[in-house]
Amino acid sequence: MSKIKNEFIVEDKIGLYNTDCVELAKELPDNSIDFSIYSPPFADMFVYSDNVRDMGNCKNYDDFFIQYKFLIKEMYRALRPGRLVAIHCIDMPLFKGKDGVSGLRDFQGDIIRAHQECGFTFHSRVTIWKDPVVEVTRTKAHGLLYATTLKDSANSRQGVADYLVVMGKKAENTDKDYKRISHSPETFYDYAGSSMIPEPYDYKDKKQYDRLYSINIWQRYASPVWFDIRQSHTLNTKVAKSDKDGKHICPLQLDVITRSLQLWSNEGDTVFSPFNGIGSEGYCSIKMNRKYIGSELKKEYFEVAIDNLKSALDDGINLFTLEN
Repeated sequence: MSKIKNEFIVEDKIGLYNTDCVELAKELPDNSIDFSIYSPPFADMFVYSDNVRDMGNCKNYDDFFIQYKFLIKEMYRALRPGRLVAIHCIDMPLFKGKDGVSGLRDFQGDIIRAHQECGFTFHSRVTIWKDPVVEVTRTKAHGLLYATTLKDSANSRQGVADYLVVMGKKAENTDKDYKRISHSPETFYDYAGSSMIPEPYDYKDKKQYDRLYSINIWQRYASPVWFDIRQSHTLNTKVAKSDKDGKHICPLQLDVITRSLQLWSNEGDTVFSPFNGIGSEGYCSIKMNRKYIGSELKKEYFEVAIDNLKSALDDGINLFTLEN
C-alpha cells in the first residue's frame, strides 16, 4: 500500500485507496480480511469510467471474467479461512442486435463458477425482489409490457431481480486463523428493511423480549427472498457526477449491506470492498463498528467516498433510517 499516492487513512478504522482493485488486493496480507461485500462491474453492460484498467471497459463478456479472476484469486488468499464474500449481481440481458438472441445471461452462475475455480465454495444465495412496474417504466423492456402478454406471452418474462451470491473460504477445525462469527440477540435488534417486525406477545422479561424480537428479525433475514429492501435507500449519487459525466453509477442499497454485515461479520472485523464507488460498504461498516479497506479507480468517486466515510464517523446519522 506504500506505492499508492492517493489515500484516505484513519488509523485502525479506514484505509481507502484511489487505485486499481487488483493492485491493492495483491498488497493485502494473507488471511487478513474478515468479510467482503461489493457490487462488481456488470461485465460489458455499463461504462463506469474512461480508465483502461476499469474492468467494465472489457472487450466482451468472456474478457471480463479473465480480468475478474485476477481479483478473485487475490481475494481468496487475503480472506480469513472460514469467512465469506458477498457479491451483488443481476441476470444480465441479451440483445438480439448485439448477441443474436433476446434473453438473459446467467451472470450470477458465472460468478459462482469463477469463484469455485479459484478455490471458493458456494455458501448461499439471496434473491432481492424488485418491482417489475418500476423496471418497465424505466427500461420499456418489451418482455415486461402488458401488450406483449396479449400479443404473444411466449415473449413475456418476469422482472429482473437482484441477487446476493455468497462464497466461502473453507476452514479446517485445526486452522489457527479461524475466528467464529458470534452474535448476541442484540445484534439483530435493529432491522434493515421496510417491513414491520411483529412484536413478541408472550414473554416474561426484557431479556426474553429482546431474544424473541431478535429471532423475528433473523427469520426475515434467513428468507431466500428479501422482499423489503428499500431500493432508494442509498447514499447520494448526484454529488459524484460532474456536469459532463454520463457514466453509470448505482450504489448498493444500505439495507443489503447492513443485513450482510449483521449476519456475516463481527464488530471489529475488517471489511474489504474492491469496488468502493462512493463508499456505501465503507459507510455501513464504520457505522457498525467494523474496520474498512476499499479501493476505487475513479478519482471523482474516491473523493465523494471520503466525505461519506467521514460522515460515518459522525454519530449524528442513523444507519437504519438515514435521518438526522
